[in-house]
Amino acid sequence: MTTSASTLRVGRRYRANRLEPHYDAVVIGSGIGGLTTAACLAKMGKKVCVLEQHYTAGGFTHSYERNGYEWDVGVHYIGDMGSRRSTGRRLFDYITNGDLKWAPMNDEFDRAFIGDKTFGLQAGKVAYRQALVEAFPAEEQAIDQYLAHMRSIKKAMQSHTIGKITPAWLKKISSLLSTSKTPKAFSQTTREVLESLTDNQMLIAVLTCQWGDCGMPPAESSFVIHSLIAQHYMHGGYYPIGGASQMAQTIIPVIQSAGGEVFTYASVEQILTNNTGVTGVRMADGHTIKASTVISNAGVFNTFNHLLDSTTPQRADYLEKLKDVSRSMASICLYIGIKDTAENLQLPKTNFWIYPNENYEAVCDTFKQSPRYTEETVLPMVYISFPSAKDPDFINRYPGKATIEIVAPCMHEWFAEWQDKPWGDRGDDYNALKEALSQRLLTYLFEKLPHLKDNIDFYELSTTLSTDFFCRYQEGEIYGLQHDPKRFEQQWLKPKTDIKGLYLTGQDVLSCGVVGAMMAGLITAVQLGGFKGLALAKKIFTGK
Repeated sequence: MTTSASTLRVGRRYRANRLEPHYDAVVIGSGIGGLTTAACLAKMGKKVCVLEQHYTAGGFTHSYERNGYEWDVGVHYIGDMGSRRSTGRRLFDYITNGDLKWAPMNDEFDRAFIGDKTFGLQAGKVAYRQALVEAFPAEEQAIDQYLAHMRSIKKAMQSHTIGKITPAWLKKISSLLSTSKTPKAFSQTTREVLESLTDNQMLIAVLTCQWGDCGMPPAESSFVIHSLIAQHYMHGGYYPIGGASQMAQTIIPVIQSAGGEVFTYASVEQILTNNTGVTGVRMADGHTIKASTVISNAGVFNTFNHLLDSTTPQRADYLEKLKDVSRSMASICLYIGIKDTAENLQLPKTNFWIYPNENYEAVCDTFKQSPRYTEETVLPMVYISFPSAKDPDFINRYPGKATIEIVAPCMHEWFAEWQDKPWGDRGDDYNALKEALSQRLLTYLFEKLPHLKDNIDFYELSTTLSTDFFCRYQEGEIYGLQHDPKRFEQQWLKPKTDIKGLYLTGQDVLSCGVVGAMMAGLITAVQLGGFKGLALAKKIFTGK
């Protein structure tokens, strides 16, 4: 017997008469950043109302079911979950009371197919380095320099993160007293750093084969985000037991324990303000929820372009700041169901990254000139994940079944002409385009695992319009803001805004990814909590 769809619809359905008379804070959006902020505030005794416009909580960490199969829309693997001492694991354990469990992937957690060559990334610092040196024995010195550069970025990022919640006057004093300098690599692109170490383009391609995890090829991405991602997975990949929906499922009771709630079908239309600051939010049904603290997990474009009261004086300044950042990569995802088990099908607990060749930027540049998809369009990257193989509980929920997901970059322009059409009823031309893209993605799967060709039972493609409809990212951007060097120079991307009572959280505050958004959720809560927040952070990371 399979799981019914209702068990994946996490959260309580919104009704105005279900609201409490008073909340200490309102959070817009139930992505992992918003849930983390709410849970940490709840641990400080705060009653928090989380409002999610989708039918289920979790943002990009939610799961959905169709035709008797279940898929996770954004969680394909998480790093640093093997040790209870890691920062990410400590925080997850804290906001779930230790109820979220993890399963390791294969030691070779990522496999890159670059042209006709194949390389595997190995779990563990020693094994990770050794595999690289064995593949490129003449580049041992460059590999060690590369690893040293990443360690320096990790240390600098800690200071950068603390700076997000440090008062300006204290930051100025600290900078005068500090003897340490931010490494040059902090403001460089990934390719600039790597080409200062080696001219071996295949080595550079292997080192950056996870660029899909931030959505930018190495010549465009900040070396900061590359370092964070590479180090995050260096100890291997992990998957939540029971699927990604277990994240929200295990966090929500913590929020409820302090009198708070997570509501679904709860669309916020406007953040309300007066001449002193935030006063609350107005819902789509016209109801007003009063609150002196509003935390937006909806992304900076949504927050300042669409949600913030247009009469707010500071809005014009924020709209100007938005010109200094841009939206991240858009994607399509093919969700596949098979009537057989992952074990029988020999599906790996390893992700596949497939590239036409090592010239990532050249392929991406050509791709970006494709306002319409055709059979000649070269996809710069294709990623294949095997979630049912990674989750040991999947077979209990869906006996005799398996799932696969295939993700690839796309151009929002491919689908823009149907943007105003209703979800689920966008017409034959739209469906024909989706079918063409589905068949294209399936060719990559069958090329690597040809025995699956006659086993596909169901598939469904999501586009940028799906991402907009369910997560309100208007151009299908899956990582919020672009992670180029300029993004890490934006001083205004921090929890506290210039509007009294309005705070930001989620991946736009620090970085993309589940743990990046979760860490943003923590520092937002720490800033709101003051001394209590600092005590909470100390308890998470020291246990005292």
